[in-house]
Amino acid sequence: MGALLIGLYVFVLAIFVGFEIITKIPPTLHTPLMSGANAISGITLVGSLYAAREGSLALSSLLGFLAIIVATINVVGGFLVTDRMLAMFGKKKK
Repeated sequence: MGALLIGLYVFVLAIFVGFEIITKIPPTLHTPLMSGANAISGITLVGSLYAAREGSLALSSLLGFLAIIVATINVVGGFLVTDRMLAMFGKKKK
């Protein structure tokens, strides 16, 4: 029970810190930060693959699989948004 409370505490603290950081970032820095967030989501994807494989219970395997899906959507969506934003600053094709 103690590990669950510590994990919950860290999760809630990460939500507050993340919200404060994101609201203070100027719009000109969003593209570079999106690229960094994609790298972190890639690490999350690797961790979720490990959790899905090592899960001894059906619930942990299911949660690992859901984490794989969500992390993959986050990585692909982040790369698409970054690519679209960078294309706006590129040279116009004739």
